[in-house]
Amino acid sequence: MGTPTLADVRTYWDNRPCNIRHSDKEVGTKGYFDDVETRKYFVEPHIPGFADFERWRGKRVLEIGCGIGTDAANFARAGAIYTAIELSQQSMALAQKRFEVFGLTGRFLEGNAENLEQLFEDETFDLVYSFGVLHHTPNPEAAFRQIRNIINPDGEIRVMLYARNSWKATMIEAGLDQPEAQYGCPIANSYTPEEAAAIMPDFKIQKIEQDHIFPYQVAAYKNHNYKREPWFDAMPAPMFRALERRLGWHLLITAKPV
Repeated sequence: MGTPTLADVRTYWDNRPCNIRHSDKEVGTKGYFDDVETRKYFVEPHIPGFADFERWRGKRVLEIGCGIGTDAANFARAGAIYTAIELSQQSMALAQKRFEVFGLTGRFLEGNAENLEQLFEDETFDLVYSFGVLHHTPNPEAAFRQIRNIINPDGEIRVMLYARNSWKATMIEAGLDQPEAQYGCPIANSYTPEEAAAIMPDFKIQKIEQDHIFPYQVAAYKNHNYKREPWFDAMPAPMFRALERRLGWHLLITAKPV
C-alpha cells in the first residue's frame, strides 16, 4: 500500500462523515441536527469554550474541515461572517442542509487546507478554526503555511490536533483502540506540544492544553446509552478531570501569526 493521499482521506470521510450516527432520526431534519449537536457537546463539552463562538460576532471566520456543520452552525448563530472549506462532499452537503434547515448564513467551499491561497486570493480572516482535521492531511506543514498567508496580521488560529502523550494514543499503541470510530483511517497523526509548534513555525503559540478522554463503553454508546467503563466509573470526578488535563486526546492550540 502506498502513501495515503488527499483522495484517500476524502473517500474515507465521504463513506462515513464524522458524527453522522449521533442521531436515530431522519438525516437532514431539524430533530436530527439537534440530536447531533446535543450528543457532540455532551461527549466533548470542552468544544464550545475552546471555540468561544460569541467572541467572533461580526468577525471573519474560516473553518477548515466543517464536517456536518455543528460548530459551523454555532459560529453563524453567534453572528460570525462564516466560511468553511471541506474536503468531503458528503459532509459538506449535510452542513449546507443544516444551514438551510435553521436559516443560517454561511459560505461553503470544497477544498483542502494545503491549497487555501487558490481559494482565497484576496481574502483574509480574523479566525482560522480547525477542530480535529489537520492531523488528517498528508502535509500539515504546508497547511499551516497556507493558513499564515490568509490570516489577518492580528488574527488568531484555534486548532485541535491529536495528542501524542495521551491515554488514547497509549491504548492505540497497545492495540486496544483506534483513532476514529470507524476502521481504516488513512492518516491520523498525533503530536507533542513541541512537535505541534514545529509544524507551525509562522505562529506563536499563546496557549496549549490537553483535554478529553472518552469514558464510555462503546457497545452501549452506539445505542445512545452512556455507560462508563468501570475503571472510569470508579474515579471521582476531580480525578477523572485531572487525567483528562494531563492525558487528553485533544491538543487544544491557540496561536497568533508572527
